[in-house]
Amino acid sequence: MAMYSVTNAWSGGFQGSVEVMNHGTSPTGHWKVNWTPGDGTKITTVWNGTLSTSGSAVSVTNASYNGTIGPDSSTTFGFTANSSGINLPNGSITCTFS
Repeated sequence: MAMYSVTNAWSGGFQGSVEVMNHGTSPTGHWKVNWTPGDGTKITTVWNGTLSTSGSAVSVTNASYNGTIGPDSSTTFGFTANSSGINLPNGSITCTFS
């Protein structure tokens, strides 16, 4: 499960964070979070994860040091974005584990 939040906003951009949670009974090896940013939003920087884009879709995968999440535990990554004012995802945010 992943929970997206806007932690700070200013004219033309914002800072967000995503908490990646493992509600399973086994530790994860890797995780990946996918979403489509709101219209007019472009992710510019990510920390505690690796950003990739395909068209308007965004994916963030774990960094080398935070792929393992124990049962009932979580990790967080953050990002900054340029935005025309729509700071929330366009649709749902999904998380996969491997």
